[in-house]
Amino acid sequence: MGKEWRLALAASDTHVAQAARNAFAGEHKWVPFEEADALVVIGGDGFMLHVLHSMLDHGRVIPAYGVNRGTVGFLMNRHKQGKPLVERLQKARPIAVAPLVMAATTQAGESFRYHAINEVSLLRETRQTAKLEVRINGRVRMAELAGDGILVATPAGSTAYNLSANGPILPLGCQMLALTPISPFRPRRWRGAILPESAEVSFRVLEPAKRPVAAVADQKEVRDIREVTISTCRKHTLTLLFDRGSSLEERIFAEQFQV
Repeated sequence: MGKEWRLALAASDTHVAQAARNAFAGEHKWVPFEEADALVVIGGDGFMLHVLHSMLDHGRVIPAYGVNRGTVGFLMNRHKQGKPLVERLQKARPIAVAPLVMAATTQAGESFRYHAINEVSLLRETRQTAKLEVRINGRVRMAELAGDGILVATPAGSTAYNLSANGPILPLGCQMLALTPISPFRPRRWRGAILPESAEVSFRVLEPAKRPVAAVADQKEVRDIREVTISTCRKHTLTLLFDRGSSLEERIFAEQFQV
């Protein structure tokens, strides 16, 4: 990043994030988001996802550099006192993150379209096991999956819910997606699949009156769905900025070697 880039600042409403924002306020001549070439995001992973979704919703996507003032901070950089923030940002490494688009149709015929940066999940709504038909690029690959649900995760989201569901960790830049069942009952031993990023994944709910299913794109939920189609967003690619030597890619490697 060059010195002439215009920077905006955004912080979550927590005490520690606001304190960091106040400390950074005098370091640079900040501009409004609408005028900025990049955005400094102060908070945790949840706030970063909120900011990235806001960019997608408003159709203005600029690089984001996160400063962790939350809990895990997987999408953020460490908060370092004493080193100028702008200097760190100028040396940061860009990582491209392609979000997903979920198109969901309910049993009542309503249509919803949401972005997902981490994953799209289909989950049973009641005690009844969900039953789903799974299609890839229009072809039925599994006539019936019975279980708690299924999810499609991006590489950036592969260490989140996907990993908790025993899905694979995907390195950034691999241009792949993880298709991971959630507590599958039939086929009991099916562990999911790794798909090319170009794949279109569709699910049809079987026996919806008895076995209702909800679809969740990150935090946005649609209940009583009939069908869901998931594809990679071609219109917008998000860019996260990381300090060199501590990129999201390195964190994904580290997750695979924890003991």
